[in-house]
Amino acid sequence: MTSANELMNRINERYGDMSKGQKMIAAYITDYYDKAVFLTAAKLGEAVGVSESTVVRFAMHLGYRGYPQFQQALAELVRGKLDSVQRMENVYGRITQSEILTTVLKSDAKRIQDTLEMIDEDAFDMAVDSILHARHIYVIGIRSCAPMAEFLVFYLNIMFDNVRLVHTNSSSELFEQMMYIGREDVIIGISFPRYSMRVLKAMELANNRNARVITLTDSVHSPMNLYSSCNLVAHSDMSSIVDSLVAPLSVINALIMALCMKRQKKVVKNLEMVEQLWEEYQVYGSDEIDYIGDSVRMRYMGRQQEES
Repeated sequence: MTSANELMNRINERYGDMSKGQKMIAAYITDYYDKAVFLTAAKLGEAVGVSESTVVRFAMHLGYRGYPQFQQALAELVRGKLDSVQRMENVYGRITQSEILTTVLKSDAKRIQDTLEMIDEDAFDMAVDSILHARHIYVIGIRSCAPMAEFLVFYLNIMFDNVRLVHTNSSSELFEQMMYIGREDVIIGISFPRYSMRVLKAMELANNRNARVITLTDSVHSPMNLYSSCNLVAHSDMSSIVDSLVAPLSVINALIMALCMKRQKKVVKNLEMVEQLWEEYQVYGSDEIDYIGDSVRMRYMGRQQEES
């Protein structure tokens, strides 16, 4: 019996050698494997927009004898997802709720420590330098990595006026947003298992346009590094259905802090400008909490008292 992750490993390893049609199938399998497992080769081809023969060649390109063996590997992948629930029960099912809190926090702390010991500081410095000198900064993260991409972009926007968050539900939208990426630009791709094929496509496009490619992923062997020139590695594995993304977020925090130190005057100026805009347009004027001595009151309550 094959391992649950073998199919995705084969796709990741052979992605660079795939034809255009095969890459479309790989992207569909990555995002919709739970639907693809029930499809015949003809139906899968119809769903993706390629011929049945392309689907069969795709299966053989991955090293399977034919589509039936490929479909069996798909079934193993689906079962592996269900097994993760059982693994979570094995790890956490026999302990109390308070012990779960301690166990998870200790596990997260270990992920950060492991990341600290293995991360490439030269790659980190290269990432900072590439971002500082980029004409445009693109950031992409899909599914569970999307909040980290948004978090990074939020703080990059305080330091730079050339930041673009690539958010997309399809490859066509992705390419539309990256239409003008070029040699003077940089893209930061964030992806952890199961890796997003759409993020990988973004990396491939950026690499083909000679842009600088920075990845934040879980291993030096991650397919995300196939097209990157700067690899930031952070541990994310956990024995449950929920991936721990604490270590990757810590790396993002470090990246933000390093950039802030390089652009201190710009950051202070922009923060002052934002505060002035908030005050001018009363962005937080009606619901901000004020601390007055040892007591707390709502601003709008204070205004009501003044008006009365």
